Amino acid sequence: MRITLLSKALVNGAYRRKCELMAAHRDVELTVLVPSSWCTDGTTVHLEHQHTESYTLRELPIRFNGNFHLHHYPTLARELKRARPQIFHVDEEPYNLATFLAYRDSRAQQPKTLFFTWQNLRREYPPPFRWMERYVFKASQRAIAGSQEAAQVLRMKGFARQIEVIPQFGVDPDVFTPKPVRHDGFVIGYAGRLVYEKGVDLLLQALRDLPVQACLMIIGSGRELASLRSFAEANKITKRVRFMPTVSTIQMPALYAQLDAFVLPSRTQPNWKEQFGRVLIEAMACGVPVVGSTCGEIPQVIGEAGLLFPEGDMVALRHQLAQLIEQPHLCADLAQLGRSRVLAHYTMQHIAEDTVTVYRKMMEV
Repeated sequence: MRITLLSKALVNGAYRRKCELMAAHRDVELTVLVPSSWCTDGTTVHLEHQHTESYTLRELPIRFNGNFHLHHYPTLARELKRARPQIFHVDEEPYNLATFLAYRDSRAQQPKTLFFTWQNLRREYPPPFRWMERYVFKASQRAIAGSQEAAQVLRMKGFARQIEVIPQFGVDPDVFTPKPVRHDGFVIGYAGRLVYEKGVDLLLQALRDLPVQACLMIIGSGRELASLRSFAEANKITKRVRFMPTVSTIQMPALYAQLDAFVLPSRTQPNWKEQFGRVLIEAMACGVPVVGSTCGEIPQVIGEAGLLFPEGDMVALRHQLAQLIEQPHLCADLAQLGRSRVLAHYTMQHIAEDTVTVYRKMMEV
């Protein structure tokens, strides 16, 4: 099978472990097309060169870098002519210009096509995005949804073809593995965007009323950073809070090793709810007990392997963290359950195998 995969997410070198695992199959000839960089939330991620074995990696120029809806690849048609794919996998939402133009550029090769979606809210887009989405729906042989909710949204919007539910990426359990670091106190962690919908302010409020041995490591950047720092100063917990800038995925296992618990306190907004929470499976793979809100996909990702609290409920969050601080055996049990859940469902190997199975089914039709 000649497969071409177009994905801006794959500028991240660690994520391309999935590509190596897919290409390890004898019947897969894989070409991966990525931009030279991707900008998001003021941060530019340049193409990283890890995990480049067994497949062809091609770098594309990109227009409107950082614009989720309007970015696209002006030389894509030439690359598709070179690759001659039998299956063209556009790792992008169906309503974006990049997906519409990619499908149009592939018409000369007439591959079987599929797209990926995380969108777990039913949203009606204005023209021309609504028209582009309809075009992509009609032209696709299949779709991959990152969650059951995303699959349900596709059905509600009229997508009639087969939908497979597979998260976009898993974790490498040999990289994200338990390596606890000895330290004093109880270290709680958060990693991600510092924006209102991620609920990091709730985590700071909970910390204020937890025992003094509890401290917080916040890894990330975003428009809420200044207000979060101000809250810490006003509530005299600055010495218990460590702010760190965003780091690469490759650096994250060393930071998870410093944590006693990890929290994802997201809160639903009219135009957003948590689509997966990849940091949860990273922390779980590293043997770190996780606490998550009930926002979006978080309860399904955690399952019975962590603690939940009603989104927006700071008192309930504080209670769950207090339980972990006071009950070391609970931490140990959740650490084991979390690691086991990742090994059973969320490794890169699982995701790669499931994706190749989708390609094979497409070739049979």
